[in-house]
Amino acid sequence: MAFISILRLSPTPTPKTVSLSRPFSSFNPPLTPFLKFPSKTHLSQQSTVTRMSYNPTPATDRLVSAVSYTLPFFNSLQYGRFLFTKYPSLALLVDPVIPLLSLYRSIPYASFVAFFALYLGVVRNPSFSQFVRFNAMQAVTLDVLLVVPLLLTRILNPGRAGLGFKLMVWGHNAVFLFSCFCFVYGLVSSILGKTPRLPFIAEAAGRQV
Repeated sequence: MAFISILRLSPTPTPKTVSLSRPFSSFNPPLTPFLKFPSKTHLSQQSTVTRMSYNPTPATDRLVSAVSYTLPFFNSLQYGRFLFTKYPSLALLVDPVIPLLSLYRSIPYASFVAFFALYLGVVRNPSFSQFVRFNAMQAVTLDVLLVVPLLLTRILNPGRAGLGFKLMVWGHNAVFLFSCFCFVYGLVSSILGKTPRLPFIAEAAGRQV
């Protein structure tokens, strides 16, 4: 009992207040942004690299590619004789190339020489770019296909009248118009530095390059 009375008489200790040397806000780490926007200097460097990586087609490649399409065009003029006879005004469009055509036909076996020169000297020459070789291969493929109507005409011998003759005239006209389209399309695209893809020919030419 005396011990209990002593406990009652002893003063109650007051709780000590713990002072924090650092405020609570100081424990929070600084917030860093999750998204970093590129600076103007970085954007300018990227645009400079993009402009420097764009290399236009050299003028020599354009010239060689454009000249390649003259081979099938010269060999296709024989299929346009019916159109030239029916529409004499169309012959005026061919007059500018008559001197070159006369020089081309004055050389013996000019067609075979030009064909193998284009195929072996350009298509199979790794020193030329892919652009030149593909265009040359398209011209060679078109030149080979132009032989097929001539062979069919000699084998079937449709004569000079009747349905067979009309079919031959229509076929020759279609071949000539298609060849003119390929010549103009390939020539203009090559001059502009763009790769032309001739219908029915581009896939076959692409497998050979």
